[in-house]
Amino acid sequence: MTDHPPSIPRHVAIIMDGNGRWAAQHGEPRHQGHRAGAESVRQAVETCARAGVEALTLFAFSSENWRRPAAEVSMLMELFLRVLDRESERLNRNGIRLNVIGDRQRFSERLQQRCASAEQLTRDNDRMQLNIAASYGGRWDIAHAARQLAEEVAAGKRGVESIDEAALGEAVCLHGLPEPDLFVRTGGEQRISNFLLWQLAYTELYFTPVLWPDFDSDRMTEALTWYSQRERRFGGLGHDQSTDTDADADA
Repeated sequence: MTDHPPSIPRHVAIIMDGNGRWAAQHGEPRHQGHRAGAESVRQAVETCARAGVEALTLFAFSSENWRRPAAEVSMLMELFLRVLDRESERLNRNGIRLNVIGDRQRFSERLQQRCASAEQLTRDNDRMQLNIAASYGGRWDIAHAARQLAEEVAAGKRGVESIDEAALGEAVCLHGLPEPDLFVRTGGEQRISNFLLWQLAYTELYFTPVLWPDFDSDRMTEALTWYSQRERRFGGLGHDQSTDTDADADA
């Protein structure tokens, strides 16, 4: 893609937090919060695609989420299956390519097959790439990449001296995409919670108290507008700091 407006993030990453609290506030069981959150996913996808965002990465299920009660994990997996079945055709019609990242080996065979089918269906689309991080953790991602490089060294495919930041960056998830420009977390917490630890090095961080099921198209647009007003320096100097000699990495 060419001539991307600098005011629009090429890649947006979102932690969709607050489904359980939303359900509690509305006197509903937790699974109703997750179902309500599915509508916010649709609105975020549509809003980002309309705005010209090239990639959207959503943190759907973390490595740590496997520790939740078995009944809730089972419900989340079934919801994931239903959403995949329901939304794959919609994504395809709208030119969205789907990509699922994470440790898929922990999924059931049925869910693994559904993920592969949805990816196959949408693989030629290029309007926007939607990445679903499921059974994913940033530490797992880096460890998995390091293991892959170590195996290549052991097999004689590369030398130890060839392992540097660039090599590791090519081995982590989403390596073919621009790194996230904008990170959004709903629900009020202000941490990145083991999400895209490698990829978020220079990302603009946007935190909002709005719970995920209430994060509609207008809220997504507010986040994109906030990003457009940021000055990104990547460790360099801003326009008003040309004589500043401090060694602050990204202040």
